[in-house]
Amino acid sequence: MSTNVTKTVNGIQIMSSCFNPAAERIGKTFAYCLLFLVSLVGNSFIGAVVYRTKTLRKPINVLIVNMVVSDLLYPIFLLPEKLITLYSGSWLVSGPLGQALCKLDYFLRKTSPAVSIQSLGLIAVDRFGAVVFPLRSPLISSERCRFVILATWINAFAVWVPELFARKVIKYRGELVCVRQWNDTLGKSLSYENYAVAIIVVFLYAPLVLIGLLYFGIALKIKSQKIPGEQSVNTIAKRLKAERNVLKMSSAIVSGFIMCWLPYSIWWFLTLYSSDILSSCGFQYFTGFAFFLAHSNCAINPIICFVFCRNYRQGLKNFFGCFF
Repeated sequence: MSTNVTKTVNGIQIMSSCFNPAAERIGKTFAYCLLFLVSLVGNSFIGAVVYRTKTLRKPINVLIVNMVVSDLLYPIFLLPEKLITLYSGSWLVSGPLGQALCKLDYFLRKTSPAVSIQSLGLIAVDRFGAVVFPLRSPLISSERCRFVILATWINAFAVWVPELFARKVIKYRGELVCVRQWNDTLGKSLSYENYAVAIIVVFLYAPLVLIGLLYFGIALKIKSQKIPGEQSVNTIAKRLKAERNVLKMSSAIVSGFIMCWLPYSIWWFLTLYSSDILSSCGFQYFTGFAFFLAHSNCAINPIICFVFCRNYRQGLKNFFGCFF
């Protein structure tokens, strides 16, 4: 039986000889508890503000809430797994329940960024239609929005179904571990390397290129727009300012996603094709850096929304005003 055994992630056993165990536990516990708190509070506030503010119930904000829901899944399933790994080193639940939790833990955490990148793409499409074709009906109307949101989740679930089946709890050296058993479960017709590369290209690099092109087109359109007459100066100036503000917020969210997930994608490629470097201290440091950045994305998004969008800040003030 071929088994990739690990107490950490993705079937790769990361050596810990480069780290002080006590310092590593303290540092990671503090960092991940902080991420959990910021993500839980920040994303909950975004959802509450959009829900309570009727003027914010537009497709772009509904798509942001879709990201919020997916971002909430990540820390909820991430923190328990990290703490178990740090302090126990083994999977704590056996039997059918343990198998189910092992599968769902990894599956739902991977679903989260897949939903986020699709939401970012849909936001870019929505903004492109609103700016480049302002007189046409919206590309993503309020009626269509619920269907495209459902599609993001269906796509994300579908693409990670192989991992759902491949993850299993087994006994290794007297301990229970949650591992990926790819060949034993799915056979050799689809190699894990090809599957992983397809995920990285289709659900990260290709969407980011498309999003970049859409925002480039939006920026060119805004820059080239001219105010036709004095009577409409104020109206058009306000619209252009609003479009620029939305563009800044959307671009910041995309930039945050790239900053957080690009190092992780590089790490993933290296683990697939450069296994000889896995035990080096340099790679272990890079692993910790890449994983923490990727995990941070769920906490960064609500901060970006509140920093770049005055409507969100005002909605938050109104939200707290209801309780005082």
